[in-house]
Amino acid sequence: MFDFARRHGGIHPSAHKDRSAALPIARLALPPHLYLPLRQHAGAEALPLVRAGERVLKGQLLARSPSELSAPVHAPSSGRIIAIGSILAPHPSGLKANGIILECDGEERWIDLEVADDPFALDPLTLADKVAKAGVVGLGGAIFPAAVKLKQGTRHEIKILLINGSECEPYLTTDDRLMRERAEAIVDGARLIQHILRSWQVVIAIEDNKPEALAAMRAASEPYGAIEVQAVPALYPMGSAKQLIKQVTGREVPAGARSTSVGVLVHNVGTVYAIQQALRHGRPLISRVVTVAGGCVGSPRNLEALIGTPAQALLDACGGLLREPRQLLLGGPMMGVRLPSAEVPLIKGATGLLALDRHEVPHQESAPCIRCARCVDACPMGLAPLEMALHARADDLDGASQYGLRDCILCGCCSYVCPSHIPLVHYFQYAMGRQDERRNAARKNERIKQMTEARAARLAQEEAARAAAKAAKAAKARQHQSSAEEVRP
Repeated sequence: MFDFARRHGGIHPSAHKDRSAALPIARLALPPHLYLPLRQHAGAEALPLVRAGERVLKGQLLARSPSELSAPVHAPSSGRIIAIGSILAPHPSGLKANGIILECDGEERWIDLEVADDPFALDPLTLADKVAKAGVVGLGGAIFPAAVKLKQGTRHEIKILLINGSECEPYLTTDDRLMRERAEAIVDGARLIQHILRSWQVVIAIEDNKPEALAAMRAASEPYGAIEVQAVPALYPMGSAKQLIKQVTGREVPAGARSTSVGVLVHNVGTVYAIQQALRHGRPLISRVVTVAGGCVGSPRNLEALIGTPAQALLDACGGLLREPRQLLLGGPMMGVRLPSAEVPLIKGATGLLALDRHEVPHQESAPCIRCARCVDACPMGLAPLEMALHARADDLDGASQYGLRDCILCGCCSYVCPSHIPLVHYFQYAMGRQDERRNAARKNERIKQMTEARAARLAQEEAARAAAKAAKAAKARQHQSSAEEVRP
């Protein structure tokens, strides 16, 4: 095993996992309404197939994916569509996004599910298409459509399927509890993915601070010789795909490349479980396990809740808020999204809902950089965060890119160790956003240029066709006149 910490930093933040990890997963009661954003995945938002007033069944397709790099949205419960329009989005800006509001009828009536007798008898592309139709995305936070990754087996030789059970973010224990309680289903899902990818080996990597999960996964994997359960050091950000690949295999993913370039594909354990549910039972992704924790939460624990459930319902199910939180986050404290209110709905990629107290988020004023290079030591990607931040603050996007902005995973290690409390990650997020704007503008200009050129070419063709027709008509007229003169006495 390669120890990436000896080369490239990482940090050891306080875990805060004990309280939520100690309790089994509980099912949340059905809320009166579900709020379903049409974009809960990487790629373009899904296109609605239903109308207001329409009655739907649990698991019914509500919105289709417009492209492969997208994911459909299904009804988490039976009920009536009461509106299609703007709903509050899980974004710190408090802006609204397009979505569907479903009024639950409490009957929980399912559609007829298509269940394969033996998924292993089906070819890999058929299975990948079933995963795509089920709307499964990466549940570790990346929200990348899972089927796109599964189809990589047809384009690349995947030697190792790496199941990510590290769950290195503080507070979060969803994967831990899933592995403890549903180990057999996760192993079954890993075997199904191995069948799709035709990979040689399966490695399930779990941080060594989760002994119960390690024991459960080893027991479930024991009958299958091609599956190895490996303990990795409890170090943030061990859950990042490139760091985990380096730790487990010793292979380094090149800058700007994907893991498939070194013959490895990574899936989060929650995603593996969702894939197993889709392929074994025909169930679309309509619920997920989420950690509700933080110093302001009465009784932190993991809940299995329907997608679209308001955050307030999750908090109420865990004893409510003891006091007003300093920060309300969707996700973990290192990479989570700050929420404008508790009315934001649960989405597919939400790993946690944290209500953090004042002592958990101390307010500290930023000071000038003292060039201590602690951020360089902590960066797991081997970058120079202080230099990237300097260029980002000056709007020098090219300069920031030269120092590796593209390879930054926004893990927050640099900000965590900075003695000057400089919000380095904020500068990187800003620079990446500006780069996206610039790329989108360039693509738009290129598209306009192509459309202008195509229009000019079309007009030229039409003009040439008119000229040719006019010339042909004139030639025909001259021929007719000449023929008439020949027959004239």
